[in-house]
Amino acid sequence: MSMTYEQKIQGELDFWKFKTLQKPSLLNKVTDKVQKKINSYIPDKVHDAITAAIKQMVKAVLFGSTFTTSKPVTDLTMMHREALIKQKIENYKKTGAAEGGITGAGGFLMSLADFPLLLGIKMKMLFDIAAVYGYDVKDYRERLYILHVFQLTFSSKEESQNVFIKMQAWDDKAHQLPTDIDEFDWLTFQQQYRDYIDLAKLAQMLPFVGAAVGAIANYKLIEKLGKTAMMSYRMRHTSLQYAVASSQETENRKLKTGN
Repeated sequence: MSMTYEQKIQGELDFWKFKTLQKPSLLNKVTDKVQKKINSYIPDKVHDAITAAIKQMVKAVLFGSTFTTSKPVTDLTMMHREALIKQKIENYKKTGAAEGGITGAGGFLMSLADFPLLLGIKMKMLFDIAAVYGYDVKDYRERLYILHVFQLTFSSKEESQNVFIKMQAWDDKAHQLPTDIDEFDWLTFQQQYRDYIDLAKLAQMLPFVGAAVGAIANYKLIEKLGKTAMMSYRMRHTSLQYAVASSQETENRKLKTGN
């Protein structure tokens, strides 16, 4: 018997969840140590620039209109949605690779100056992905989810697991958030967000080691971000499906018992 698309993505999602919640391997620990060692050699002005860019990004995502042009896509099957999303990710990978090549060729200072632009490319992709999955990115609570997807992708193994737990049953949690962003403590969120992002991983986004490496690095980083986004929205999709099925089952039970 052939597997349905829903069954296929559920299997992929289960494996992704397992890998995400796995304890850090020896390779993970060694890689983190190497990254942190490299990170310690990065000048303070780079750390300051990354910090400023992340803070600006959080503010732009929560309040700005830069990324909010995408309208939610309706009346598509999950298979068609994901076919569109995969094509969008491929396009963004090519855009990111081209940008990485240009900034890499321009040297370290140009790379540093263009870091916010590279962040913008990645964020625009996340907004597009959210819209194709049918979510209204005009709602700041949806934009919060997008920031969590970014954080999940570029945090340490331990912190990414903490973020993953926060993202589970997101729709239930989102309903508990204030509807008005002015009532949301975004300044505290912004500070915590910056503190939990792994600077060593963010430093990889600076393609200052040359055009070729910059292009490849951006291509791979966008690929990783795209995959994490797809899995994150699949998690919401299956969670909502389960909630609807459970509700329907409860209603059927009531009808049968007359209660």
